[in-house]
Parts: sequence; structure tokens; C-alpha cells
Amino acid sequence: MSPATPHPTIAEATTTYAIALGSNRRGRHGSPEREIAAALKALGNVVARSPTVASAPLGPSNRRYANAVALIETQEDPAALLVRLKHIERTFGRRPGRRWGSRVLDLDIILWSGGAWSSPGLTVPHAAFRTRSFVLGPLASLIPKWRDPLTGRTIRQLAQSVDRKRPRD
Repeated sequence: MSPATPHPTIAEATTTYAIALGSNRRGRHGSPEREIAAALKALGNVVARSPTVASAPLGPSNRRYANAVALIETQEDPAALLVRLKHIERTFGRRPGRRWGSRVLDLDIILWSGGAWSSPGLTVPHAAFRTRSFVLGPLASLIPKWRDPLTGRTIRQLAQSVDRKRPRD
């Protein structure tokens, strides 16, 4: 590299993120499955996506979720990407409210190729992804050999451990 050629900075380097998408309420695009499809377009730079799967709700909501995972490439750092994801959620009609309530769209950063990240309001990998089959199943269909930067386990191993039936007492 010549002295006139700048070195790429972390902000300029393209990184890959695994984004979890969830919806359990109709929005302007229609059914939760259609909200997921529209959200994938809004994300941009999607290099792979999982099939959309149905899952039982967490918490007090009684509506089933449509869930998917997308891999995107971007030059954004995790904090900048989070700002963009929250903006997309708001444009889809998400409003602040009850935790675990019904929502048109939920977008979460699950993993990124840069490893672990922690800042106020954001932790990557997502704190609860290791216990959620509706995230791990779709994630394993895309990147089964990707390793959790904190545990060293592959996504396939994490998915298998969540799906394994627990012995009864």
C-alpha cells in the first residue's frame, strides 16, 4: 500500500451481522409473514435469509410469532446499526410499550463477525439467543459452523442443546 492509499478503518470494513426478525401483529404490509418480507427489503444488503418459522409467544402475548434470521453486510458498527434497526421498527409501526407485548416488527442484532460488543443499551451477541430455538433454528440453517464468541460453541451445537428434550424429574 502506498502512503497515499488510506488504510481501511473498522468503520469502513464490511462486517456481517445476523439479525433476528419477529412479528406477531398485522401491519401496513399485511400478515406477520408479510411484515417479515417487507422488513428484509428495508434492511438492505441481505446476503442470506432463513425460512420464516412460526413460534409460540414469550410473555403475556397470545399471538404466535413469525420469525426469521437474515445475514446482512454493512460498514456500520453495532451501535450505528442498532439506531437504524430501531428506525425501521418505528416506520413499521412499533411503539414503545409493554415488554413482551404484540408487535408489528422486532429486529435484534444476534451476532456480528467482529465478535463481542458491549455498550449502553446493546450487547452482542444477544444476551438470550442461546436459549431461543426460534432464533437458533433459523440461524443454524444459515451459519451452522459460526461460533458464539463467548462460549466457543457452534450455532449447530447451541441449536441442538436447546432442542434436546429435558429429562423429567
